[in-house]
Amino acid sequence: MPYQEIDLSAIKSYPAAERASKVTTALEGRPLRRGMRMAAFLESLPAVLKADELKALARAVVDARRLGKPVLVMFGGHVIKTGCAPVLAGLAADGFITHLASNGAAAIHDTELARLGHTSEDVATQLADGSFGMASDTAFLVNQAAKRAAGGQEGFGEAVGALLLEENPPHVQRALIASAHRLAIPYTLHVALGTDIVHQHPSASGAAIGEASLKDFRIFAATVSKLGGGGVVVNLGSAVIMPEVFLKALAVARNLGYPVKDFTTANFDMIQHYRPGVNVVRRPVLAGGRGYAITGHHEIMIPLLAASVYEYAGTGA
Repeated sequence: MPYQEIDLSAIKSYPAAERASKVTTALEGRPLRRGMRMAAFLESLPAVLKADELKALARAVVDARRLGKPVLVMFGGHVIKTGCAPVLAGLAADGFITHLASNGAAAIHDTELARLGHTSEDVATQLADGSFGMASDTAFLVNQAAKRAAGGQEGFGEAVGALLLEENPPHVQRALIASAHRLAIPYTLHVALGTDIVHQHPSASGAAIGEASLKDFRIFAATVSKLGGGGVVVNLGSAVIMPEVFLKALAVARNLGYPVKDFTTANFDMIQHYRPGVNVVRRPVLAGGRGYAITGHHEIMIPLLAASVYEYAGTGA
């Protein structure tokens, strides 16, 4: 017994030319060519979705600096391990980043690269015999910085940068945390106790780490309080700590009466996680502003964003 089929003869149709459409030929990309300049490359990108958002974010960074507003860049350890520290240091040196903020892992990798030219141990192998994370010299410097910050006027990240510059190791010029100190811009260090290899050592002081990190939170919150009216916050690859720190700092700023709205946020990562999505991209700009989520590998997307910023700053776009 055959099943009944619906009768399509009475379907109401219309010409496609009369229909509103979301994609047009005007939005399509343009052919690329050998030797083209970055500005031409950006103009050749399709004017849709993430290509459009990347360009909008780069323009927001340029506009923020023209307005004298902060550009706050938060990041996790993988950003340093993928070789992006010099790219961010260059943006900071040229005035496009006014505040850097990271978790403990990023500062540790940056410190090891500055001192040794290498970082990132073989965790699986060294975990087997208990040697994972037991580099004493790395732990001593970072833990010494925590004690120095807790007992003085410096912030935690500031103290790490100062110690590196005082030591002047072979690769310090490429170190992001040292560059921030040299440029006199904040690099705040936000640490969860027990998450970093330096906490495994007898030189670690929970009181000092906590006090130093809390001091940096207050420095961070002061920058967040100035974001309203055109500032920019970019989170690069921190899935938990920096989005949580940012949300609390924003609550503090608004509680104290600072009008932190009408600013731009963005999250860059290889996978879009829950906390950056809600704590960076969506919730903070509900009162006004724009949030962007752009997915891709740091070693490609961060230099691409930096190149876009330089182009728009140079052209006045």
